[in-house]
Amino acid sequence: MPVQRNRLYQHVAYLTSLQPARSIGHPASLHQAADYIEAEFRALSERVSKQPLHQGFDNLILSYGPEDGPRVIVGAHYDVCDNTPGADDNASAVAGLLELARAVHEEKPQVRHRIDFVAFNFEEPPYFATDKMGSSIHAKAIKKEGVEVKLMICLEMIGYFTDEPNSQRFQYEAMKHLYPTTGNFIVVVGRAGQEQTVQRVQQLMKEKANVDVQSIAAPAELPGVSLSDHRNYWAQGYQAVMINDTSFLRNPHYHQSTDTIDTLDFARMEEVVKGVYHALLNF
Repeated sequence: MPVQRNRLYQHVAYLTSLQPARSIGHPASLHQAADYIEAEFRALSERVSKQPLHQGFDNLILSYGPEDGPRVIVGAHYDVCDNTPGADDNASAVAGLLELARAVHEEKPQVRHRIDFVAFNFEEPPYFATDKMGSSIHAKAIKKEGVEVKLMICLEMIGYFTDEPNSQRFQYEAMKHLYPTTGNFIVVVGRAGQEQTVQRVQQLMKEKANVDVQSIAAPAELPGVSLSDHRNYWAQGYQAVMINDTSFLRNPHYHQSTDTIDTLDFARMEEVVKGVYHALLNF
């Protein structure tokens, strides 16, 4: 399998080393993060584009496969909340995005659809849930262009796992009877009405990922279900899922200064990326 754990580590190490942290409060560091991602993309292909946002920032897009026709989009946001290191949120997902892009370009698989790898800015406050989110601008633009999207995969916090009993919390007590109570699984999160998409992504990930893959298709109002970039593709009527380690329901370092690289499980994170790689190519 082309996914390489050491590369995931290197990406997270770089992004979390930026001081001050890569947030809108520290634009120079945020530009450094964007420059790093752009350089990684350009090392793979000339098919890199920038989508202007605001305050001089961009979404960064790398395309693979047929120029025209339906697309699969995989994305992750590269900004952090306030002054946090952001190892899990969201360097883990950016590392996954970069490693997926590298694996695809080195393996050169035949694909029936175009794949767009998108690094978003402005997912975090103060822009979250506004039309200034990078993913909101991207989703609206492709909808206006009439782009057919088979699937959008949002990578959001994919690196925190624990084998401690009862380490997994839930929005509602009843969910304890449906899901593991130990926080060592990954979840494919989708919205009610898109159950087939959610189950298909889960099935494909399970075929290649040596980690427990759970899924949920729930109303967008359920706490946590819509808390990332996939929400903006739902708003445009697209099929979209979030790949997530359950965030604050498991990770005590969420949006804290303790969200550091030493808290991540790169062995399991590698398995998640292997699963997403298989899903990207076969959905």
